[in-house]
Amino acid sequence: MALSRSVAWPGAPMALASAALFGASTPLAKLLVGHVDPWLLAGLLYLGSGIGLGIVHLGRRFLGIDQPEAPLRRGDLPWLAAVVLAGGMVGPVLLMVGLTRTPASSAALLLNLEGLATMGIAWLAFHENVDRRLLLGALAILAGALLLSWQGGPEGVGWGALAVAWACLAWGIDNNLTRRLSSADPVQIAMTKGLVAGSVNLVLALSQGAALPSVGVTAATAVVGFFGYGLSLVLFVLGLRHLGTARTGAYFSMAPFIGAILALMLFDEPLTWRLMAAAVLMGVGLYLHLVEHHEHEHAHEEMVHEHVHVHDEHHQHDHAPSTSPGEPHSHVHRHAPMVHRHPHYPDLHHRHSHPET
Repeated sequence: MALSRSVAWPGAPMALASAALFGASTPLAKLLVGHVDPWLLAGLLYLGSGIGLGIVHLGRRFLGIDQPEAPLRRGDLPWLAAVVLAGGMVGPVLLMVGLTRTPASSAALLLNLEGLATMGIAWLAFHENVDRRLLLGALAILAGALLLSWQGGPEGVGWGALAVAWACLAWGIDNNLTRRLSSADPVQIAMTKGLVAGSVNLVLALSQGAALPSVGVTAATAVVGFFGYGLSLVLFVLGLRHLGTARTGAYFSMAPFIGAILALMLFDEPLTWRLMAAAVLMGVGLYLHLVEHHEHEHAHEEMVHEHVHVHDEHHQHDHAPSTSPGEPHSHVHRHAPMVHRHPHYPDLHHRHSHPET
C-alpha cells in the first residue's frame, strides 16, 4: 500500500530545498543592501520572483506543457491578499532593515524564529497537532535565537535583531495563511504574491526618495529574488500540502544554517563561541522535529475540494466524462467518510482534531 512509504516523502525534500534557496538568499541580500535602499531592495526581490515565475507560468502555456494543478478561485482571494500583505510586504521590509544593523551570519540564524512562529501560530490559532518532541525542539531553537540576539549590558536585544524577529512573525502568519491556499497551483500563488508585493513596495520606496540601483545590481537582485523568494515559495507551498504548517516550518528551519555558513564565507565573519552554541541548540531543535513519528486511528469526514492527486487510498471516486483520464490530474472531487490507521502528517487530508494528552 502506498501509505506504507515514509510520510515525509515528497514533502520533506521540497521543504528542505525551499529552505536551502531561502537560506542562501539572506547573505546574498546582505551583499546588496549596501547598494540599495532596504525598502526598495525588498520590492525588487519580490518583483524579481514574480516576473521570473510569470515567465515560467506563461512558458508552460506557450510550450503546451500539461499542468494538472488546480487554479486559484475567487474564494481564495481574501487569503491571498493577506498572504501578500504579511509575507510579501511587511516581512521583507523588516528583514532588509534588520540586515543593515545585524551581522549576516547572526541574521541568518535568527531566521530560525520563522519556524518557531509558524509552529506556534499553527498550534495555538489553527489547532494543528504539536507533540512534546516538537515543543522541546521549538524551545531549543528559541534558546539559540535569544543567544544570538542578546548583545549584553544595557543594550539588551539589538534593534536589528528585533527587526529580523518581527519579520519572522510576519512570515509565520504568512505561512499559516498560505496553508489555506496550498491545494492550488503554487507557481500561480508565488507569482501573484511576487508581482503584487514587489510592485507595491517598489512604488512606496520610490515615493520616499529611494533611487533605482544600476542595471547590474537590479539584475542580481532579480536573480536572488527568483530563486530565494519565488522558487523557494513554490517548494514551500508544496511542502505545506504534504506536511502541514508546523512540520514544514520545522524543516524550513534549515534555512538559517545554510545562510550562516554562506555568510561566514562571503563576509569573513568570525566563528564565535556564541554562534557555535546557537547552532548546536538550533540543530538539536531541528533534529527533534525531523525524527517525529505520528500514527493513530483517525476519521476522515466527508470533504469536497479540488487539488492535483492520484488515485491512492484517499482518492477513490467517480469521474465525470470530461475529466482527464491521466494521472496526476485535478478536478473537484468528493471524499467519502473513512476510518483507518497509518503514519501521517497534517496534510490536505489529515487536519483532524486530537484528544488531549
